[in-house]
Amino acid sequence: MSANRTEVIELTRRLVSIPSHDDETAAGDAVESWLRAETDAEVTRDRHGNVVARRGEGTSLALVGHHDVVDPDGSQVVGPAGDDTAGRAAVEGEVDDESGPAGPDVEYLVEERDGRLYGRGTADMKGSLAAAMLAFRDADPAGELVFASFVGEERGGVGARAAIDDGVAPDYAVVGEGSTNYAGEDQTDVVVAHRGRRGSTLTASGTAAHASEPEAGENAVYRACDAVDVVRDLDAPDATVLGERVQGSLVVTEIDGGSAWNVVPERCTVTVDERTVPGERARLEAVESIDGVEWTVDQDLPPMACDDEGFADAALAAAAASQAATPEQVTKPHATDAGWLAEAGTTCVVCGAAEPGEAHTASESVSIDALGRCYEIYRTLATTFQRGSKP
Repeated sequence: MSANRTEVIELTRRLVSIPSHDDETAAGDAVESWLRAETDAEVTRDRHGNVVARRGEGTSLALVGHHDVVDPDGSQVVGPAGDDTAGRAAVEGEVDDESGPAGPDVEYLVEERDGRLYGRGTADMKGSLAAAMLAFRDADPAGELVFASFVGEERGGVGARAAIDDGVAPDYAVVGEGSTNYAGEDQTDVVVAHRGRRGSTLTASGTAAHASEPEAGENAVYRACDAVDVVRDLDAPDATVLGERVQGSLVVTEIDGGSAWNVVPERCTVTVDERTVPGERARLEAVESIDGVEWTVDQDLPPMACDDEGFADAALAAAAASQAATPEQVTKPHATDAGWLAEAGTTCVVCGAAEPGEAHTASESVSIDALGRCYEIYRTLATTFQRGSKP
């Protein structure tokens, strides 16, 4: 059995219509019930809300996605009867604070036009999730085929991390985040590495004094500025994965200090955003060479590097067989759940229908042709790729 264009569209529409920015339960219910009805796989739903299905034996290949989304724009919400009352109310600021623009009596709007599906989650990433579900159903797997849809990806990968802690550890994985139109127009490429994100705070402490006698205090803002100079002199991280360069970045994004115009500030904080690369980090600990400055890490989303050239090549071959264009192996600037899986020992690539600039926007959309390509890529790879046990 092979999915047709109508099936891909209908399943995407069904998943996208279900609100899942505050509570992923209903979306997880839909994924779980579809898998139980459409496949003979072993389907589980863990206590966190993750949905995992398995069939076949041997080396495991997972098709991985997530069913949570970021908050919708007001224009992406409709009422239960199909009107746009809730959407208009959200735009006009008339929504009840308790329910928000997508409360229990509303759905997400899904529209089809010009060969694309529009709505919150179409690109990130319920469209690719639908393609993976259909491919999971239709593939004749060469080994064990796993499907996993996680919760909380938009909250730092909490679902993936919990599943990994509970023992979900496939040998290989294709994570369905965006890789379309990275190397060329109208093509779906294969990501072999992506950046992570390390968010840090520099806290400068001083001693307050009256501004008329600044020498009586220690100015925390000055110390923070000295720490910023250290950050500016640091090199951003850089790495090469399977011949592809991954360039990180390092930038100060916020600064906050002082309590009044006539008081020498005793505290100042600086936020630093670092986009990390596989195996390399900026030497941010150097800021602690400044008196009174402390460095703390607030968030650390891991980067991903595919550690098996054979798997990357197999994914590229499946991508090439599924489209007229010539796809390429590329890198991605954004962190995904592939980082957590790779950190746990899973060999990953990223391949999905979303294009640069589509996710998290009021006009979010996905190409229906790209969804069809992803279905074929996932099904082909699941059918053709098999390796022995990983070392």
